[in-house]
Amino acid sequence: MGDVLPFKRKPPQGKTANTLCREGFHKWRVDKAKKFDVRLGKLITVYVCERCGEKKITAH
Repeated sequence: MGDVLPFKRKPPQGKTANTLCREGFHKWRVDKAKKFDVRLGKLITVYVCERCGEKKITAH
């Protein structure tokens, strides 16, 4: 009969940030480099997630 190996769980390796972003809990910060959109002709606010880099744009 073969040897029985004990089962061990692997600890998570720094994937908590991606898990939060996947569930919709981004950490937004304002990107101040671009404030005016030429096509719309409006002031815009660009938000960038600090964890995953996703962008969200709102026009005022």
